[in-house]
Amino acid sequence: MAKGTNKRAARGRGAARGRNPEPVTASVDGGLAELVPDRDRPRGWTLLLDGKPQSHVDLDDPAYLDFEYQRRFGHLADLVAPPGRPLHAVHLGGGAFTLARYIAATRPRSTQQIIEIDAPLIQFVRGELPLDPGDRIRVRGADARAGLAKVPDGWADLIVADVFSGARTPAHLTSAEFLAEVRRALRPDGWYAANLADGPPLAHLKAQIATARAAFAEVCLTADPALLRGRRFGNAVLLAADRDLPLAELTRLAAGDPHPARVEHGRGLADFTGGAAPVTDATAAPSPAPPPAVFT
Repeated sequence: MAKGTNKRAARGRGAARGRNPEPVTASVDGGLAELVPDRDRPRGWTLLLDGKPQSHVDLDDPAYLDFEYQRRFGHLADLVAPPGRPLHAVHLGGGAFTLARYIAATRPRSTQQIIEIDAPLIQFVRGELPLDPGDRIRVRGADARAGLAKVPDGWADLIVADVFSGARTPAHLTSAEFLAEVRRALRPDGWYAANLADGPPLAHLKAQIATARAAFAEVCLTADPALLRGRRFGNAVLLAADRDLPLAELTRLAAGDPHPARVEHGRGLADFTGGAAPVTDATAAPSPAPPPAVFT
């Protein structure tokens, strides 16, 4: 199948506007991309890559976040600045542009950059689920780290890393050198958030926490307690900054979520890390591949 949108996907452009929605597909660099309609939401869509769910978006209600980890990111976007204040945000990894749409809806006049390496995926998503031209969202086709290097010093209020290749985070986006580039692009009071996927024995997660703790003054982690106990594979959201974090508010939001989570910080987070060493470019490895049962 040729890269880009195929004939079936081309018919889907009408579907995304509400006419007889059907799944639409395209071959992209990351495999087979598929947009599956949400039968409970007339203009809701789930993006899958090679059958693995990546993100969900509702074109009628961009402030609706369906996936558990995306709601965690939404909490952070709500807390990074006073309500309604526009943000400068950088999104490493595109998906269906879910969080960028959320910020545009909840914080009008925000200026955002999405950096996504898969150009055919960008074309597919933009064609099927168009961005509002007034939302000030720029999408760039580039490797996340190379694209981040072009962000001006101290530009971003929020940098979000949600990058997966074959369901694994590339090694070069896990290191101390990568986080140094993140800090360069952040405002002094800016936040860095990352989607981390791991399972027992949680070696990758612990090393990523250690790396962030070495780079930033404050770090916390939001995750399902079962994941933190090493009982299953799943996603955790890391937050790092050089200023105090709103732990009480974040804890309340995480506890009240449809899938409640625990927030770890301070001594508890250090104990959880268990002496793991920070990752460098020389020692970096991709995040572990999820077991097949995760997507069944």
